[in-house]
Amino acid sequence: MLKELKREAYEANLLLPKHGLINLTFGNASAIDRSREIFAIKPSGVDYDELQPEDMVLVDLEGEKVEGKLKPSSDTATHRRLYLGFKKIGGIVHTHSSCATAFAQAGRAIPCLGTTHADYFHGEIPVTRKMTATEIARAYEWETGSVILERFKRLDPLDSPGVLVNRHAPFTWGPTVAKAVEVAIAVECCAYMALMSLGLAPRLKGIEPELLHKHFKRKHGPGAYYGQKNRS
Repeated sequence: MLKELKREAYEANLLLPKHGLINLTFGNASAIDRSREIFAIKPSGVDYDELQPEDMVLVDLEGEKVEGKLKPSSDTATHRRLYLGFKKIGGIVHTHSSCATAFAQAGRAIPCLGTTHADYFHGEIPVTRKMTATEIARAYEWETGSVILERFKRLDPLDSPGVLVNRHAPFTWGPTVAKAVEVAIAVECCAYMALMSLGLAPRLKGIEPELLHKHFKRKHGPGAYYGQKNRS
């Protein structure tokens, strides 16, 4: 099962450059086995063209490396913090996709301006506060996760499956790492469309609450009816 976990994480990581979400070696994806409390994550600084399934590093929720010859991603502590804080998620993706990162660097949430956005997020894509100098110096990657959890004290991580870290870039998550990749693609798409829409209409207001709720709930929750339930 751990071999399959590595493959799952490996395939998710390869999707990031494929969908234009990664430049150079920026970003990473991880997948967790909740029964074993072990997650597989991309090794630090390895080029995506050279990446192999066996390169994935296994880490437990105590932060100890369980298996792997290479050093895990520098963002491993952030992933671990999120897995500990969001008990229902099964995968995490971190990218530096251009449009979403522009919003993050500006410290601005991505407003929900239309139904494409509403299909994935029940409102804006939130942004964290800036990290303090003490947090940055103390345990930067772990504190990045803590700042994300702080932002979600009053938010449901399943209704808002991603965040912009102020001055940094987006993180997304889902019940599987494949779903976290899908959300990362959607976040970049929504960021691009928001930039375009605000360029055309700088005073554009957010989507009407009724339309937001309708589009989100037709895809999420017990009353969802979008898609095929029993497609063979």
